[in-house]
Amino acid sequence: MDVLSLGIYVVDVLGRPIDQFPEKGKLALFDELEIHTGGCANNTALALARLGISAGAMGKIGTDTFGDLILQTLTDNGVDVAGMRQDADVSTSFTFVAIASDGERTFYHYIGANGELCEADLNWELIKTTKILHIAGALVMPRFDGAPMANVLREAKRLGITTSLDTAYDATGKWMETLAPCLHHVDIFMPSIVEAQQLTGMSECREIAQFFRNNYNIQTIAIKMGENGSYISTPETELSVPAYPVNTVDATGAGDAYVAGFLAGTIMGWDLEATAKLASATGAACVTAIGTTAGIQNLEDTLKISHQRSG
Repeated sequence: MDVLSLGIYVVDVLGRPIDQFPEKGKLALFDELEIHTGGCANNTALALARLGISAGAMGKIGTDTFGDLILQTLTDNGVDVAGMRQDADVSTSFTFVAIASDGERTFYHYIGANGELCEADLNWELIKTTKILHIAGALVMPRFDGAPMANVLREAKRLGITTSLDTAYDATGKWMETLAPCLHHVDIFMPSIVEAQQLTGMSECREIAQFFRNNYNIQTIAIKMGENGSYISTPETELSVPAYPVNTVDATGAGDAYVAGFLAGTIMGWDLEATAKLASATGAACVTAIGTTAGIQNLEDTLKISHQRSG
């Protein structure tokens, strides 16, 4: 397969409009309810498959209705689920997303199975078949973060597999203490600007990229900045790509979609600028619909977004 997406898999239940929660013991009504699969690794795998890239999923879910929904959605989209582990002793990770009238989102999260994922759950026979191993959701997998993740990235590199890493926001505040062992074994690093600033204590993209390259020898650093686009740095070049203007409905998952576009361009052998534009266009497609992947389109339609901007 082209890309194996290892990390967090979640079911998101979205309710709106929810502008305030009722007093304890009281009932309040809201108008819309949607159930979607989510989680960084899930979103990236689905987006890759929509773009026509051969993608696999690897993570831990429960043997419950939500776990079945994740497997079914991945399978329906053509993602290989051989690497997914169902565990009867844990429940599938779950987030309740309360969307206010103005679009602002509040989250209640149950870490569940993602918190139990560990090195022993991984299928190395499957990992050996991939061109890129992408780990999505670093810093929110307590039994896999740190040394176990570093071991897996090191072994993947030894096998000649390209390694890619995307972080989540670290609520524990440990940041670099957890991530540093892993970064020595990463080829492509794609944090958000907020995560990159927290990791480094620096504010400017260029100095952040230099920090990661000088200290960890990471070759490709792509920093996601939401509506401000992205900054990409390699040893040979640097470039900034704008976010494409689209009708924004829900920004959830846009960063994961960006990552999928970047990995898709990498697999197809595109140059850095074309890859970054595809990443930006995939992120733009994502925000046009509610949920993390509903807006993701095929490669041809995604490219139309970038051509409209440049044309």
